[in-house]
Amino acid sequence: MPFIKQDKPVRIPTGDHKTIEEHFGKLSEDGGNLSIAHMMAPPGWSEPHQNPLFDEFTLVSKGRKQIEVDGKEILLTEGQSILVKKGSRVKYSNPFEEPCEYWSVCVPPFTPEGANRE
Repeated sequence: MPFIKQDKPVRIPTGDHKTIEEHFGKLSEDGGNLSIAHMMAPPGWSEPHQNPLFDEFTLVSKGRKQIEVDGKEILLTEGQSILVKKGSRVKYSNPFEEPCEYWSVCVPPFTPEGANRE
C-alpha cells in the first residue's frame, strides 16, 4: 500500500496528566525512522531532565512551553518551534496557567528507554 492513514493514534500513559497521542512511531503504526505525537501539557506540568538518544522537533500550536536545554531556558509560544539535538540535557515544562498543546517529531523514534530520564 502506498500510504498509511492514521485515524486511531495510540494514547501513551504518562501518570502526570499530560496526554500523548502517538500517530506514528514505535508504539503505534510503524513510522519507520521517526515518531510523530500530539501532546497536551496541563498547567503546572513538568517532567524530569532527560538526555535523549533522539533529535526532538517541537511545534507549539496553543499556549506556551518552557524548555531548559543544557542549562539555558527557552520559552516557546504559539507558532514557534525548536529542535533539541540528541545528547542534550533537556527538561520540558508548562509552569503557566493555561494548557500547552504541541506536536513532537523524534528522529529516531521516541522510546521511553531512549529518553534517558533522570
